[in-house]
Amino acid sequence: MNNLIDSSFSKFAEKLLNKREIHSCTASLKKEAIDFLNDTIDFLFPHFSTKNYYSPQDVLANLQLIERNLISLLKRVNSNGENNSKELAENFIAKIPQTHDMLWLDAEAIFKGDPAAESIDEVILAYPGFMAIAIYRLAHELYKLKVSIIPRILTEHAHEITGIDIHPGAEIGSPFFIDHGTGIVIGETTKIGKNVKIYQGVTLGALSVEKSLANKKRHPTIHDDVIIYSQAVILGGDTVIGQGSIIGGNAWVTQSVPSNSIVYSKMEMKVRSNENYFNNIDYII
Repeated sequence: MNNLIDSSFSKFAEKLLNKREIHSCTASLKKEAIDFLNDTIDFLFPHFSTKNYYSPQDVLANLQLIERNLISLLKRVNSNGENNSKELAENFIAKIPQTHDMLWLDAEAIFKGDPAAESIDEVILAYPGFMAIAIYRLAHELYKLKVSIIPRILTEHAHEITGIDIHPGAEIGSPFFIDHGTGIVIGETTKIGKNVKIYQGVTLGALSVEKSLANKKRHPTIHDDVIIYSQAVILGGDTVIGQGSIIGGNAWVTQSVPSNSIVYSKMEMKVRSNENYFNNIDYII
């Protein structure tokens, strides 16, 4: 123990205390942010809630509770800066009706577009794509208000539970359809129009990840009515996928695509003939 009370460890102790004072976020902030998220989703969808609402007054009372909880959460984040938590919370709550409507459009699009879906209730309860979209839309509203840390905590929570990584800064129209979803990555400056359908493993990313490009558009723009099949990779801030286009599975796209195009990765298959097997002759189809 005496070895710990020498000059080197004293300097370390001072440095540690200084870091803890400057970076005052604690594990409880993440938990409180996720609790706020769950309470909001419970409020928007009865599928996740044990609460019953019997009148509009009940709904408004719970909305006020969500606003108070958000104010408390924002005060923690803004503890070292300007305290405008009440104004930010009011602006977020004002967007709740619009967000609610967009999410129901998303759920309806998934139900109508997936033959395996038996009901909208199934989509809301069981589809990871819908849950990732719901969390993204709430986080995006906080992101637009320039709330720090919390939007990213929310979308990374979605990433953890669904395998779908959507940056809260992405701009995504409604309806939006994620099918299966595992492994999807959508970058911060991505812009996606309405009625876009994306399958598992798709990456909408950047050609470069240099820090100096932080304020530049680094990710692609996807126009309305586009379908992007599994494992396709679309990169670059200048890359635009035109309306109504189809991007096939495993395609690698780094330049713009005109409207109503079909882009696919050409497959070359080799079939080995049995009679020439030992001569190691291949036939290309």
